[in-house]
Amino acid sequence: MLNVDHLTKRYGTVVAVDGLSFEVGPGRVTGFLGPNGAGKTTTLRMLLGLAAPTNGTATINGVRYRDLPDPARSVGAALEADCFHPGRSAVEHLRIVATAAGIGRRRAAQVLDLVGLTEAGHRRVGTFSLGMRQRLTLATTLLGDPGVLILDEPLNGLDPDGIRWMRDLLGHLAGEGRTVLVSSHLLAEAAQTVQDVVVITQGRLAAQGPVAELTAATSTTLIRTPDAELLMSVLARQHITARLAAPGTVEIRGTDPDRVARIAAAASVIVLELSRHTDNLEDLFFDLTSDRAMEVCPS
Repeated sequence: MLNVDHLTKRYGTVVAVDGLSFEVGPGRVTGFLGPNGAGKTTTLRMLLGLAAPTNGTATINGVRYRDLPDPARSVGAALEADCFHPGRSAVEHLRIVATAAGIGRRRAAQVLDLVGLTEAGHRRVGTFSLGMRQRLTLATTLLGDPGVLILDEPLNGLDPDGIRWMRDLLGHLAGEGRTVLVSSHLLAEAAQTVQDVVVITQGRLAAQGPVAELTAATSTTLIRTPDAELLMSVLARQHITARLAAPGTVEIRGTDPDRVARIAAAASVIVLELSRHTDNLEDLFFDLTSDRAMEVCPS
């Protein structure tokens, strides 16, 4: 379990992370999303003990990263995809990291096979493509067979086949009971990779939860009716906010369309057409990180 509790980080007068709280549990792939400058990397650095919080806590299985008895076997983390010596081979890199962490050198060949780099294992990393370096980064995080994976932009640089491969592998690793937290700005690809999201903006939580539930909560129902004013009045009495999207068309956000239909029927409102439009992850992201985010999906 990853737990961030009222986490705050200030750099002088700049507040990079502002009272942020969220939890990430095992068995699912969780996307950590936010616009540039939202505080994602700073949060991950505090979670991994690379930066000290100004206030609040960031813990892994209830303890700070630096207090984990065997961090390499507990957490596999990658905040950069290109921290390799270009003159070393992939297997040499992995053996050096394994030795430093007290992990058997034979594990290097196992993780190379897991990420599909066995044939390239003895090539110098300097000759690798960006996608191959991403695979090697993932192999490095898996050396200790950790229960927690924290990956920053793991989809970056991958071609469509590589993205599908990464998606399947992360899903498999989560299915084994691991906690997988993935930071990404590639929303279309992330939408097919993650089941849950933590969305932050300006260092604060905008929303957290399963993607399906969050997109349903921000869905839009459009009703075409000659009784638009009556319908809006009836909905207001039920504490449902509606607006006139066009003459004769009422828009309601975040309310079950079946409930809206029953309210309209009970008030004898003539409904000519009712349609529901559910946001995808990209729509949800821009809703949550816009100025009206807290109205759309309060945290």
